[in-house]
Amino acid sequence: MPSTIQKLLRYKDWADEVTYGALFDLPEDEVTKPRQSNFGTIAHTLNHVLVVDDIFRHHLTGRQHGYTARNTSDTPPLRELYDRQREMNQWFVDLGNGLDAVRLTETIRFAFVGGGAGAMTREEILLHLVNHATYHRGFVNDMMYQVPARPPANDFSVFVRDALGRCDSLTLTRMLATRRG
Repeated sequence: MPSTIQKLLRYKDWADEVTYGALFDLPEDEVTKPRQSNFGTIAHTLNHVLVVDDIFRHHLTGRQHGYTARNTSDTPPLRELYDRQREMNQWFVDLGNGLDAVRLTETIRFAFVGGGAGAMTREEILLHLVNHATYHRGFVNDMMYQVPARPPANDFSVFVRDALGRCDSLTLTRMLATRRG
């Protein structure tokens, strides 16, 4: 049985997969089209998530990251973002699979890119990254509606149902029949 952290890291990976999958169905210029959003485009929003993941990966490994901001001025093409995010997510899933309770509670000290000292446990860092990505996928979903396009359902409950297989078709049919009756 996976731990909560392992499950959440798998959720992040799954949610990114379904999100990118939907984005690949859009015309490429829609992903880079300026929109009313904090990061201006779908691609730049996804780049921000990748940069923050990379910053914290460096914190977790005790290496310097070299970033001076939480995003880069240039945004890679969607395919490159996807490939890099897949590699990043796999790194975090593998990390989560190898952490025991003691290592999860170890405190990591670091400097925030925006200034100031930071200290978080490994578990807190991983929870932050899952939450951070979920938050920004919400912005991506909003920008998809502006296309207009329907974003994929990427909620944790859908992950549990679809990716963990907690709900087979017979169970779903019974649940729906009960609601109607």
